Amino acid sequence: MTEARDPKKFRPNVGLALFHRDGLVFLGKRAGAEGPYQWQMPQGGVDRGETTLEAAYRELEEEIGVTAAHVDLLEETADWYYYEFPIDVRTKMRPRGRYLGQRQKWFAFRFKGRDADIKLDTHTPEFSDWRWAALETAPGLVIPFKRPTYEIVAQRFKKYSVGDSK
Repeated sequence: MTEARDPKKFRPNVGLALFHRDGLVFLGKRAGAEGPYQWQMPQGGVDRGETTLEAAYRELEEEIGVTAAHVDLLEETADWYYYEFPIDVRTKMRPRGRYLGQRQKWFAFRFKGRDADIKLDTHTPEFSDWRWAALETAPGLVIPFKRPTYEIVAQRFKKYSVGDSK
């Protein structure tokens, strides 16, 4: 997933692992999605002129209502992790064929707020439900084309998860 690829063909994106004090990670159920594998961690595009850290804080607030005051930054991955969209996903996108997939910087945050601080409706809802879950379960719950990235993230951030929380 970190092999050399043409970054211009992959949309810059951030992935967000939000860890509860007890080491569980936030998972959201994608709004409007059908079928299995609809749970994922928040993620979103990096806007022009924005750093990946700025995008991470913005996406946390837009997708789940969590502000920078509610979190401590634990880690940002040095590498970009890449995944390709399946052809059926790519053909539905506008403009067609612009990106082969996404390249992601991943961030681990420690949540220091309360569950009531999580609000799925601060912007256009991306998630219809949410839960705290063991990090190692995330790869099996995400849509399959994202699974290899989630496996890397689960390994990379396991030090913040249940039993290893610092």
